[in-house]
Amino acid sequence: MSNVDQGLADVGTPRLLGRPRREPPPAPRVLTQAQAQAALVTAGDLGDPWTPTQGAATWRDGVLKATTDSPDCRRLLDALYADDLFGASSGARAVAALDDAMDQAQLRYQVLALNAADVDRTLAWLQSLPRTCGTFTAVTAHGAVQNVEVKEADLPQAGDARQGLRVTLRGQTPDGDPTVLTMDVAAVRVGGDTIAVTHGGMGDVWADATRAAVQTGVQRLSEIRRSGRVE
Repeated sequence: MSNVDQGLADVGTPRLLGRPRREPPPAPRVLTQAQAQAALVTAGDLGDPWTPTQGAATWRDGVLKATTDSPDCRRLLDALYADDLFGASSGARAVAALDDAMDQAQLRYQVLALNAADVDRTLAWLQSLPRTCGTFTAVTAHGAVQNVEVKEADLPQAGDARQGLRVTLRGQTPDGDPTVLTMDVAAVRVGGDTIAVTHGGMGDVWADATRAAVQTGVQRLSEIRRSGRVE
């Protein structure tokens, strides 16, 4: 082949310039019901005195079933009573309920597959509550007055976004004895999945248990998602 022919052949041969084109990363798989169930925190994770629940706490109807004038504060009470911070979900949802018989406390732990934008809006709403509902008065279904205080609560730096609250409701029994219900609330977004924790009781409510549930739960959910376990 002459030099001229070789030059024409070179011109006619297309060459790829730059780096090879990369395929887009695969879309993350939707959390399955089995994965959500496997990601739950157990009594063994928290240790003594936690055990699987024996049923709904009596204070849920007696104190949390209450109303108030402010829409935001009423929404908070409704969410605590229903144990549902995020509303209905068409995706996977797994729930574990644990009792601390020593302090008469109950912890409910949920793993949910939700839209990330919806979760972030709920987290922003929770973050606003210490300002909009720092202190307010609520009336229970039995007519008892509850003085409610809402404060921000510290959570482990786990997950991609998080918000914690401590809600305290102070009232009286029909006999005039003082009552105090304390509730920790935690919500954490882990990628496209969400963890929700409520931990309350009429006695001591240890924030360490709430934080341990969040820390352990985020690690377990992240590991399950990475490995694709329980497909």
